[in-house]
Amino acid sequence: MTQDSAAETTPDGKRERAKAANRDAILKAAKRVFAELGYEASTVRDIIRGTELASGTFYNYFRSKEEVYEALADDGARRFRPMLRAAREDAGDFEDFIRRALFAYFSFLRGEHVDGATPFTERSPHVRSDTPEMKAVYQEVRASIEEAIVRGMAPAVDADYLTCACIGMATDIGEAMLRRDPPDVQEASAFAAALILGGLAKLPRK
Repeated sequence: MTQDSAAETTPDGKRERAKAANRDAILKAAKRVFAELGYEASTVRDIIRGTELASGTFYNYFRSKEEVYEALADDGARRFRPMLRAAREDAGDFEDFIRRALFAYFSFLRGEHVDGATPFTERSPHVRSDTPEMKAVYQEVRASIEEAIVRGMAPAVDADYLTCACIGMATDIGEAMLRRDPPDVQEASAFAAALILGGLAKLPRK
């Protein structure tokens, strides 16, 4: 028996696995509820009903539906980061990176669909967007842009503004894509890439 497997059979190891399973159950239920009812109409009680957990258990993990929403966003950002990094590493040039990154993002959004439910595309103004994983996604995009500028592969524009514009645009177009049946990743990617790359020519240089 390995050290890791032995640890999993201890009381502490079992408790940790149970805690992780409970948290996962809450997040999965919340994702379904937000998709079916919309964020504003959803309640903590709705989320709890979607699990097999006692009502008091929810508050061992989250204090509100806002915290659940943030956790879902953070989890999505954490899982998307490797795809973004792969797009950066595989790209032949800056334009190729933009196209690959957008295609990866829209593909990820489509894959996040809840089967049998309306896609959850509603963003709440009451939740934070500065969680560690979401900040890390921003830094990944900005680093790619800054590197391309330094290497002369992209125009010398404001990297911070361009990063925010790319992320904001991709988010909004992604939400519009998910409202269509079926969502067309290729179409959304081509539109967003053309808008970003075409707009670069008009931006002031630093």
